[in-house]
Amino acid sequence: MTFYAPFCLPFILGALAMFAIVMTKWALWLYRLPRADKMAVLRGLPSRATLDAAGETICESLLHRRIFRIDPLLGYMHMSLAFGWFLLIAVGWIETIAYLGFHYVPLQGHVFFKYFATGLAHKPFFDFVMDLLLLFVLSGVALAWGKRLHSKAMGMRRTTKHVLGDRIALSALWIIFPARLVAESATCALYGGGGFLTGTLGGWMHDHLGVMASINIEAAAWWIYSSCLGLFFVAMPFSRYMHIFTEVPLIFLRRYRLRSGEKKKSYDHFQVEACSRCGICIDPCQLQSTLGIDNVQSVYFLRDRRYKMLRPEVADNCLMCGRCATKCPVGIDLNTLRLNSRDTLRNLPDKRRYAYLKEVDRSQGTGRVGYFAGCMTLLTPRILTAMEQIFTAAREEVWWADRDGGVCCGRPLKLSGETDAARKMMRYNTELFRKHNIATLVTSCPICLKVFREDYALEGIEVLHHSEYILRLMQSGRLRTDRGDTAYTYHDPCELGRGSGIYDQPRAVIEAIGRLLEPADTRENALCCGSSVANTAISDRQQVALARSVAAELEATGAETIVTACPLCKKAIARGAAKEVHDLAEIVAGHIRR
Repeated sequence: MTFYAPFCLPFILGALAMFAIVMTKWALWLYRLPRADKMAVLRGLPSRATLDAAGETICESLLHRRIFRIDPLLGYMHMSLAFGWFLLIAVGWIETIAYLGFHYVPLQGHVFFKYFATGLAHKPFFDFVMDLLLLFVLSGVALAWGKRLHSKAMGMRRTTKHVLGDRIALSALWIIFPARLVAESATCALYGGGGFLTGTLGGWMHDHLGVMASINIEAAAWWIYSSCLGLFFVAMPFSRYMHIFTEVPLIFLRRYRLRSGEKKKSYDHFQVEACSRCGICIDPCQLQSTLGIDNVQSVYFLRDRRYKMLRPEVADNCLMCGRCATKCPVGIDLNTLRLNSRDTLRNLPDKRRYAYLKEVDRSQGTGRVGYFAGCMTLLTPRILTAMEQIFTAAREEVWWADRDGGVCCGRPLKLSGETDAARKMMRYNTELFRKHNIATLVTSCPICLKVFREDYALEGIEVLHHSEYILRLMQSGRLRTDRGDTAYTYHDPCELGRGSGIYDQPRAVIEAIGRLLEPADTRENALCCGSSVANTAISDRQQVALARSVAAELEATGAETIVTACPLCKKAIARGAAKEVHDLAEIVAGHIRR
């Protein structure tokens, strides 16, 4: 049996081009990995991590479990296209074996098998199954068309603006499966066979259009099907659909504990090009929903970085609140990629601006517990006073790291891209903490907390947010408080909640002294206060607009007092709120049993 016809040529050339480009990209990215990353891959290959990665690939790359959680209809659309196409290929290969045995069949023979198998006796089971799978995929194509016209029906207020390569690949993808349906049906019209879908449509063509028309339709449809496949394959490595061949290795590498860092490295390519530009990250962005800024979201940041057209205006205009990252179906480490992009864009020389560090130790007191207020807490002195009252009531001897001024934790510099300068500050603070022999380090600032836990070498020193520390004092009986009837609502700070996973402890403290009312967006979906130190692009007026939108949602709970656990959030929300805004420490200090 001959497995070639002239219409196969576009498919063959497109497939060869696609695999050559994809394999070249993979080879370069893997070759340029640092030695430590390569060793991590080698150690991971024979481990349980490989099995876990395979399971995640099935659940996410084929079944799209995370997208189902966002919206079931959107999840079905993605699954029907990805898993349906995969099944068409897999079952199609089984079909050729069932017909021809284990004989060599070239790739185009599998893809266009219905065309080449007209002289063989039909197997109704495979006709039915292949038609069912084709209908499965076509339902996804229909939903994709509908999504472009009315995305709200699938839980998305906005969709992505595509570049030229995306439009070419998307247009070809939309035509591939309808063209396959027409081509296989026309062949059935001429030679019989087919299942409930292609056989029925083929019978209609034969009865109503005639043999000559069916011959012309068959020739044109197979050419269109092959050409659209070839066009899609050629465009895919340069479009959003490169994610098909990048998400899978990303899952495996991530399981082998490869991570992006504060400096760019080759692994970042797998993250950047695994973005499908689905647009799910757009709706959670408050810059878009509140301020109408619609060209800086993660999907556009990744797109611009991939195509080497990233500008500081895009890299800098992000709250880095993490709302988009919690929704990303691929699990891309969006904030880290933002950080190392900023570091590259700035590329600031070391001007030796930090010689003063060795002279700024203004710490006070002694104790196994150290308290690091942080810059923003020093600018909100009521929090500092409240913490002093709490320490006194618990009879805690405290070493005050920066009560009268000191050195920043370094995270604001890191967020702005000045990672080398941040490292100098981190080294200074680490030496200071070691020098004073503290066992526990408490901070009221979630920004400080995150950097202490993730970027400092503080082995042997327990790092706690003041919400964790206060709850521990309450549970141990060292801090006794009275409970009242005041209704509080709680705002989850980005760096404390999404950034550090601390949700329950502040709520437990509030419920020990009053009633807690939750806002509409809470925990991992909580809104950003709008004054993030990570954003250096929006104006003060825009920050106030964000604060007002957040305050409005919190006040809608009917609570008497708004509580947060971040000094920056407190100052920001207070600018837009009509009700009182307090830090967690302040309301606790006000309920200490005398």
